[in-house]
Amino acid sequence: MRRVPGLPTRRAAVHAAAEGRLGAAHPRQEGPTDLRLVPPALAAWATAAVLLDAAPGRVAAVAVACTAVAVVLLVAPGRGARTGPPGAGRWPRLPAAAVLLCVAGAAVSAGLHGADVRRGPVPGLARRYASVTAEVEITSDPRLTRPRIRGDHAMPASVLMDARVLRAQGADGTAVVTRAPVLLIVDVRAGAGTGGGTGGGTGTGTLAAGGPARSPWLRLLPSTRLRVHARSAPAAVGGDRIAGVLRVRGRTPPEVVRGPSGAQRFAGRLRAGLREATDGLPPDARALLPGLVVGDTSRITPELDEAFKETDLAHTLAVSGSNLTIILALLIGPAGMAQLVERRGLAPRLGIPLRTTAVLGAALTLGFVAVCRPGPSVLRAAACGSVVLLALATGRRRSLLPALATAVLLLVLYDPWLARSYGFLLSVLATGALLTLAPRWSEALRRRRVPPRLAEGLAAAAAAQALCAPVVAVLSARVSLVAVPCNLLAEIAVAPATVLGFAALATAPVLMPLAEALAWCARWPTSWIANIARTGAALPGGSVHWPGSWSGAGLLALVTVALVPAGRRLLRHPWLCAACGALLVLVVVRPPPLTRVITGWPPPGWRLAVCDVGQGDAMVLAAGRGSGVVVDAGPDPALVDHCLRTLGVTRIPLLVLTHFHADHVAGLPGVLRGRPVGAIETTGFEEPADQAEFVRKEAAARHIPLTRATAGEQRRTGTLSWRVLWPPPRPAPEPDGPNDASVTLLVRSAGLRFLLLGDLEPPAQQELLRSPQGALLDGVDVLKVAHHGSAYQDPELLRRVAPRLAIISCGRDNPYGHPAPGTVAALRAEGAVVLRTDRDGALAVAGAGGQLRVAAD
Repeated sequence: MRRVPGLPTRRAAVHAAAEGRLGAAHPRQEGPTDLRLVPPALAAWATAAVLLDAAPGRVAAVAVACTAVAVVLLVAPGRGARTGPPGAGRWPRLPAAAVLLCVAGAAVSAGLHGADVRRGPVPGLARRYASVTAEVEITSDPRLTRPRIRGDHAMPASVLMDARVLRAQGADGTAVVTRAPVLLIVDVRAGAGTGGGTGGGTGTGTLAAGGPARSPWLRLLPSTRLRVHARSAPAAVGGDRIAGVLRVRGRTPPEVVRGPSGAQRFAGRLRAGLREATDGLPPDARALLPGLVVGDTSRITPELDEAFKETDLAHTLAVSGSNLTIILALLIGPAGMAQLVERRGLAPRLGIPLRTTAVLGAALTLGFVAVCRPGPSVLRAAACGSVVLLALATGRRRSLLPALATAVLLLVLYDPWLARSYGFLLSVLATGALLTLAPRWSEALRRRRVPPRLAEGLAAAAAAQALCAPVVAVLSARVSLVAVPCNLLAEIAVAPATVLGFAALATAPVLMPLAEALAWCARWPTSWIANIARTGAALPGGSVHWPGSWSGAGLLALVTVALVPAGRRLLRHPWLCAACGALLVLVVVRPPPLTRVITGWPPPGWRLAVCDVGQGDAMVLAAGRGSGVVVDAGPDPALVDHCLRTLGVTRIPLLVLTHFHADHVAGLPGVLRGRPVGAIETTGFEEPADQAEFVRKEAAARHIPLTRATAGEQRRTGTLSWRVLWPPPRPAPEPDGPNDASVTLLVRSAGLRFLLLGDLEPPAQQELLRSPQGALLDGVDVLKVAHHGSAYQDPELLRRVAPRLAIISCGRDNPYGHPAPGTVAALRAEGAVVLRTDRDGALAVAGAGGQLRVAAD
């Protein structure tokens, strides 16, 4: 290679040394891909997955048999041993022997790790649900779970952490030393603990304000030893990597026996410093930057978390191998050029030799694992990077596919539970796609005059989606149609956000102002990523439902295999390709007029829509083009958001929350997702308190005014008008509970009358009949039956109302028996047609004057 005049002497020497040792051949000039390590890695993976919960005798039999056969293959003379050179007959047998030895090693490792789960007193105590006093060592960051909706209540948030029981003491007082892995669940209701900050947790928020998010349990670091008094329970799924579950009441601070190790304290300071550096950023950047850099997703709201899942961008928050790749590429340059004279990166620019570069890369890798925690993708990335760095240090060329196979083999032997990890599987599939399919697809696109950068990005996103989509379908029962463009657009910002984030992480402990400045610069790429996720998730046809089973995954794989050659032929016809692209855009965007023509939903001129949100309530009153008054939000943000998208509702002049039970308000973030809301109107009875506070916080975060509904209030928007019938203005007797404080509306639209009763029960129904508003109840067209059609209905109210159509909103196979057969029979006896969302799906009422039509989605 010709030297550039004026090149610094030291850099020239380094490059010359590199050229002399390694040569200047481009990687494309090397031979075919070395696949010899792939069969042993796959065999070890499969063996570990199968034998983790096998009996010891079976594990021993497999290990001994495979080892014996491998020894025979290596020692016994082959056919060419007498005529050929020494040992010539043995070498063809090496691949088979290697596979058998890896199977034996995986069997032994799986047997030992599986025995850790089954041995000791913890499994027996868990099966008896016994109380236990234990000394445990935390092995993961604490994470705050999202509250679960059960009926009309939100179950409290909990802190979850992986731990290892070192000493267990049952009710008889006998202490036993063990090493049983467990899941520690800490009940941290509001008011549990004091202090500020959430440490390094990875939860997704809580309905309550304060309490759980400020629990001292969330500030614990891995390697901390605690003494806990807990109720044990068996693992939810057989064959899991935990021996049991320990449930702890977290209303008292944790009893620390020994603090975390020095390395974990240092990592904890770095993570806390990054959080402090991002405190002043806008909400999206404040939430996303720690997630992109170290996987700390504790600030990410449920709404944003759902948007990332809908667009298959959740991997960007999982600290995947791409994070380490970006950092190593910054040091040593692109992996394909790491051993060339033309290599790029900081190391060659600073004149650092190759072996020193490898040592620095190894130190970065160890620090990356310590700070980001050893999750499946982090371990895979670190192991793969270590193999590449070893090749760099020794001056030997290695392709990345053998490095990936080596990483998989070593990790499965080290921790066989990874063989059953979906995260590990997705990580390996994505990396394999980038190493095998992406280069070929990129080359094919470049041959068709696609710009090189765009071709590489498209090929990488499409290849990763093609291999990972079947596994994602098993986990989420859906297939994203916007994953490729969303990942392609987000990838533009991932590298700068990651580099700036790691720079802020490193400088925060020593120079916080500089860290804050770096975090401030990172707000633009992180906000870009958040906007991409929200925009993709808001598209009505962004995803399609798919069977969430392995048979469904197989079907999707077959569809993908069939589409690849079809797509290759399609690229030869630009006009046909453009037409298919336009058709895909129409499917994803689903313009309401076109959707209505094709599907018939929503029916033209619809006045009232009752969404299918499971065991809960969510209704929409049409208030003009793209506008709707929403009554209740249901229990699930995703379900109500999907309903509003299919109805084409983009503006909400008023959101009425009849009362604060979770099955009416927990879906609020889905209603607010990307839609301007003029005001939120609620009942004055603010119970349950945690869910009332949740509504106030959501409204305040978006600067939406909150008002209280009182009987006699009348409103109008366009041709839609309504009157509040209940609750009465104060002073009034306190209701028996939230149900009897439900906001009740009498709605008029195009000559039709709708009565929406919320969850009113017989005492309040009878009071309503006796109130001044009761005179308005005679004869309505549509009744939204109170309390999901429960048995608690006032017969006189049903007789007075005498609806033509009665709609019951309830969930399939709900445990409450809703709707009650007696209620359905009473409604039919009054001449009503009864429809229910659990059987009929979402319902839309249309018509005008005396005409009444109803359609089901």
